[in-house]
Amino acid sequence: MEHKKFTASGIARIFNATGYSFKGIKRAWTTEAAFRQEFMLAIILVPLAFVLAHSLGQLLAMLISLFIVVITELLNTSIEYAIDRIGSERHDLSGASKDIASAAVFFSLAQVVVIWGCIIATNLGWLNFPNS
Repeated sequence: MEHKKFTASGIARIFNATGYSFKGIKRAWTTEAAFRQEFMLAIILVPLAFVLAHSLGQLLAMLISLFIVVITELLNTSIEYAIDRIGSERHDLSGASKDIASAAVFFSLAQVVVIWGCIIATNLGWLNFPNS
């Protein structure tokens, strides 16, 4: 198997991909209220995580849970765009696709509530687990 060397085209690809990513973030920000709300929620909660967490593991769990929400909302938006691009007529599978993507966002938000709730409750002494 031949190994590719790091070349300017490889580095250029990374820069291009980064540019496309920021273009996508900008598009989601300007067109999707849900993305803006969830992103702002994450901006507010990130500093709070540093205050509430009592260990590195807790901090990472809290931060990762917030990233999952933003990632899931971006994927949901992408699915909505793709379905809308296919056509404007109503179709059961198009509706199902959008509903399922929305359900993924719901569960991503639910996992933030569970993770943050468990960590806060544990740190307040309301939940006790062995070795925690």
